[in-house]
Amino acid sequence: MSMFEKAPLRLESSYRDAISHFATGVTVITTTTESGHAGMTASAVTSLSLDPLQLLTCLRTELPTRSAIELSGRFAVNVLGAHAEDLAIKFATPSADKFAGVPLVGGHPVPVLREAIAYFVCDLAAALPGGDHTIMVGNVVDCGHRADSQPLVHFSRQFSEICTPATHERQARQHEMSW
Repeated sequence: MSMFEKAPLRLESSYRDAISHFATGVTVITTTTESGHAGMTASAVTSLSLDPLQLLTCLRTELPTRSAIELSGRFAVNVLGAHAEDLAIKFATPSADKFAGVPLVGGHPVPVLREAIAYFVCDLAAALPGGDHTIMVGNVVDCGHRADSQPLVHFSRQFSEICTPATHERQARQHEMSW
């Protein structure tokens, strides 16, 4: 018997189960076109280069946000904090206006979410095929972050947060109060 659990069905099912054990941050990718704002939740985001400053995100090819980014030529990556699960769900759910009731930070060419703990505004450098996804490479033209913030994490198909000494202490106090 192997020490790894292996799904007996198809490789795709096994792959989905295995990749869900890769912890990632949670972001909302946003852009603006003449038709209005577009946005979606994404976890496939990574730093690509320091010279030039670039990052990439992988978006399902048939999604409207991917098309909107190619049309506008710009996008923002909004990194969500530990208590922004509701925003992650809102932008992952199809809706006529995902931005309704969502506060934005002004002064950017694309939507930057006020609740983000970090943001990256990018000019689209390339859109490359990647199976059923498109790899969007962005040249970072602006970015910022909130000091002392904690990220929202996605692991094993669930949202979570990193357990730091401060969060561990807070959780211990909450547990003690429940007794």
